[in-house]
Amino acid sequence: MPDDIRSLPHPDAVLFDLDGTLVDTVGTRIDAWTEALLAAGYPTTRDQLAPMIGLDGRRLAKEVATLAGRPIDEARSEEIDKASGEIYERLNEPRPLPGVAAAVAAIESAGIKWAIATSSRKDQVKTSVDKLGLSGEPAIIDASHVEHAKPEPDLLLYAAKELDVDPGRCWYVGDSTWDMVSAVAAGMVAIGVTAGSAVGGEALRSAGAAVVVATLEDIAEALGRPASERTT
Repeated sequence: MPDDIRSLPHPDAVLFDLDGTLVDTVGTRIDAWTEALLAAGYPTTRDQLAPMIGLDGRRLAKEVATLAGRPIDEARSEEIDKASGEIYERLNEPRPLPGVAAAVAAIESAGIKWAIATSSRKDQVKTSVDKLGLSGEPAIIDASHVEHAKPEPDLLLYAAKELDVDPGRCWYVGDSTWDMVSAVAAGMVAIGVTAGSAVGGEALRSAGAAVVVATLEDIAEALGRPASERTT
């Protein structure tokens, strides 16, 4: 591993992003946004969109519109975000990224609380979560729970409150720079994972990642180590 995740303090809770972290859906997200923005009169490119994946959808729409020199209001950004979500649901064929089952098993065996904290719209989450093949339904905090989703810290702080844990004792695992920014703002330990990411490890580190790993297998290995080897 490029970083030693085993040097991190053992967490009381682990929060996961969904798209690009647990499920391999970032490419589909980009395709959906490309189609929705084109239909709205804002043609864009994959290179422009890739660094924006992970943002609250309404903010992403506003960013693209502003870059095009034709800013939009909240209502229009909501329309475009909703359209992108509908296209995404039509295109989406999610598959778990490597290490999901192992990471969840290690977390639960260690008695650590965990949840999914995603900026996705509530109606887009179920299809992807169902494909994870988990034995039970996980706790899910989505964009509908807060007024401001990522990169603001509200979503993650809400999740920590729901799990009744100190944010400073949480790991937030994500694939986007916005995940890292949000985690740092929430006072959590930001962990970047590159297996399904649209950006590289250096971008994640620059955005605040304490550690960058290749896959969730690295999370499983770190949390499954003997207590005598853990940092507390």
